[in-house]
Amino acid sequence: MTTPARPRQEPAIRPRRSALLLALLLTATAACTSSSPRGSAGATGVEDHLFPSLGNGGYDVSHYTLTLDYTPEGNRLKGTAVVTARATQDLSRLSLDFAGLHVRHADIDGSAARVGRKKNKLTLTPAETVARGETFRATVRYDGVPEVFTAADGGEEGWIETDDGVAALGEPTGSMTWFPGNHHPSDKATYDIDVTVPSDYTAVSNGTLRETRKRGRRTTFRWHNAEPMASYVATVVTGVFDVTTGRTDGGLPVYTAVDPDEADGPVDVAELVPEVVDWAGKRFGRYPFSSAGAVVDHLPDLGYALETQTKPYFEEAPDTRLVVHELAHQWFGNSVTPRAWQDMWLNEGFATYAEWLWDEEHGHRSAQRTFEAFYDGTHPESEGIWDFPPADPPDATRVSDSPVYGRGAMTLHRLRRTVGDRTFFAIVRAWTSEHRHGNADTEQFIALCEKTSKKDLSDLFQAWLFSPDKPDAD
Repeated sequence: MTTPARPRQEPAIRPRRSALLLALLLTATAACTSSSPRGSAGATGVEDHLFPSLGNGGYDVSHYTLTLDYTPEGNRLKGTAVVTARATQDLSRLSLDFAGLHVRHADIDGSAARVGRKKNKLTLTPAETVARGETFRATVRYDGVPEVFTAADGGEEGWIETDDGVAALGEPTGSMTWFPGNHHPSDKATYDIDVTVPSDYTAVSNGTLRETRKRGRRTTFRWHNAEPMASYVATVVTGVFDVTTGRTDGGLPVYTAVDPDEADGPVDVAELVPEVVDWAGKRFGRYPFSSAGAVVDHLPDLGYALETQTKPYFEEAPDTRLVVHELAHQWFGNSVTPRAWQDMWLNEGFATYAEWLWDEEHGHRSAQRTFEAFYDGTHPESEGIWDFPPADPPDATRVSDSPVYGRGAMTLHRLRRTVGDRTFFAIVRAWTSEHRHGNADTEQFIALCEKTSKKDLSDLFQAWLFSPDKPDAD
């Protein structure tokens, strides 16, 4: 009998070696995939009903560091933006809202990123995919002459020249003209904003002034915003100002800058701001930020004021009711910010109703009488309030129309009459406390009202917020 040769045993051994080799290859492949995910591009929009292309997906911004150098002659801006964010997906490419200015360099975590531009979107492709959950820093260096937008409602926004400087105003989309970012109100962040200008200028921004540093003929103003802020209420204002600093009765720092051409206005803004902040705090809850103030500029053709965070911007000397309105926004809009622009009435309805409350408590007509004047059309601001329901603007061009303001305030007054003063102000304080520095929407507000009042309020809100018809007054 012949003994079988050993090679005949190899077929029994080879499958085991092949299986082992295959297992090693699969393990190595899995390890590579885990450490270097392929990822996908972040969305170029957050599906806002009124502004579908605004904002970006795939990441959540936590902080902006903006270093700006402005030369009034020629209206030229040089900037460096460092955007600190956390990836919410495996991110192979990200986009930022950014208009006009020329990008000189971009990197992510120090490695050069490939840059693309399409309309008002700046895209950055990193050398390696950013893994989900990872914090990264995108740096963009840019320069040029910033743009001025004609907003959806017909007003000007963006980087607007004044007679002696500039005012950067961002509602709803204008902030993208002076820094790249995630410019939808649903993505709030903290900010450090350094602005260098000629030394005979003052540069004002949001938050607290940390340092003023003069070097030769130029001075840098360093502003720190410790609390989250939506980009549309970020601002930079430069020019010649008379600056007043002080404190509220509660000890809150107040910084007010007034253009000398507007010094003889109807009210002393530097005195009024702390008074209104203290008054509002007793009704709406604790003031939500580390400082307060105002900027009174000389830009009368602009036609609007804006609730820029911590320091409302007034294009000319305001009256008392306008100061009350814009400071009320620090609670309603700036601290508690809508998730989407469709919920704008939560900003403007509350700010308008704050005016009614101020009048009621300072010897003017009651909120009920103001409500009646709006309802019957005798109030000068009542025109057009029945054009559409305040919680459902038909398109972006109507987001700041009178139903959002006047009928929004009327909704709040009807709520107050239905639940009583004690419950109404409990709802207001709960709203500003529970959603402090966050985002919220109309459905959440209705739910809070029903929970606090222990009432079914669906008929009230259907009639005043959602129905296209003029409701019954009672």
